[in-house]
Amino acid sequence: MLPLQQFTNYIKKNALFSAQDKILLAVSGGKDSVLMVQLFKLAGFQFSIAHCNFNLRGDESQRDEAFVKLLATTLEIPFHVVHFDAKTYANEHQISIQMAARDLRYQWFETIRQENNYDFIALAHHQNDSIETLLLNLTRGTGISGMHGILPKRDKLIRPLLFLSRQQIDELIKENDINFVEDSSNESTKYARNKIRLTVIPQLREINPNLEHTFAQNIARFAETEEVLQGVIVQTRKEIAREIDGVVYFSIEKINALKPQKLIFFELLKPYHFTDGVVDEILESLTKQSGTSFYSHTHRATINRNDVMISALPREQTHANHFIHPKDERILIENQQVLIAYTTSNAVEDNRNKAFIDADKLIYPLIIRFKQDGDRFMPLGMKQYKKLSDFLIDNKVPLPQKEKIPLLINGNGEIIWVAGLRQDNRYKVNATTKKVAIFELLNV
Repeated sequence: MLPLQQFTNYIKKNALFSAQDKILLAVSGGKDSVLMVQLFKLAGFQFSIAHCNFNLRGDESQRDEAFVKLLATTLEIPFHVVHFDAKTYANEHQISIQMAARDLRYQWFETIRQENNYDFIALAHHQNDSIETLLLNLTRGTGISGMHGILPKRDKLIRPLLFLSRQQIDELIKENDINFVEDSSNESTKYARNKIRLTVIPQLREINPNLEHTFAQNIARFAETEEVLQGVIVQTRKEIAREIDGVVYFSIEKINALKPQKLIFFELLKPYHFTDGVVDEILESLTKQSGTSFYSHTHRATINRNDVMISALPREQTHANHFIHPKDERILIENQQVLIAYTTSNAVEDNRNKAFIDADKLIYPLIIRFKQDGDRFMPLGMKQYKKLSDFLIDNKVPLPQKEKIPLLINGNGEIIWVAGLRQDNRYKVNATTKKVAIFELLNV
């Protein structure tokens, strides 16, 4: 028997939609989305089915489409389907295929929703998906907002299966003899999310057999904590910030009175995309000489006599970053280029124009940019952080050259390599390294 009462109760409790709404269901053909279809049908809701064929798995992709189409026909449900060339889109936009598929999928869902007057788009995420998201965020670095996992509702996206765990879905599929198709890529550990699902979560479940229930409770508490925090941030912003001609001024006197200072100030600056490390540097510089500036990829923070001034960068500066995606082999930067290669050999060279990096520690897309105030890293061979400005002084780098040294930045904001000088100790190759990424700086 399907958990109809739990399903409808969850929808009501989280105000996902009303009985009169028309819902577009995103259906891949896997267990999760097929169960969602069956629950919507049993509940008598108005819905249609949408399926994306990315043509990435050959005959398997065609099989999935045929299965979902047959499911819609059998249940007499309206069916939408689209074919994408995800590889071409990824190459054109210089992003990973996974990111390309995500972008294409959500863009198309929203288009279909608007064209056919659907009220919401339903996605079949469950409790384990939310756990995986939380663990990924924690691994890569996150604020409180990254700890609430997947939300039941965000704008026009709803997730009505978040009351179920993966194990419960498996049992329901088996008990009710529901047909589905299996995506073979789900068993590949080359994707970070799959590694967490296939290796990390089983280990955690050995420690706590009620893992999903415990995480569901934790995630609910994190979400409530974030709600409280955001209320504090809204009120604090009114008290310590003012905007004049597009420039936001934060009172230094009131910044110094914040408790806890770092947490609240980081949240206040979050809309301007400053990294955790840069926020630290700003706070450390509040008493320094007026005029000191710090940068995100979209904004500049300048220490004034009484304020921290936040202003948007000119449009041309916001596009100064160069992005590296997993399949990139060469990136041009003015009169220089960076070559990228990968190997399973742990051998390294004593060559300042090359960086040998543990590839498993990379978070794509990587960024190549130039020096910003507040930059710091852990030079190879050291166990402590060093300000990049001090490192360049110690290495007697001439002032004009300082602004032209490419910096390789990880997806978490950490400096991986000061190109042509020193790589970061945290990313060095060691005996346990399985794959090495080699970056080489050359003049064009």
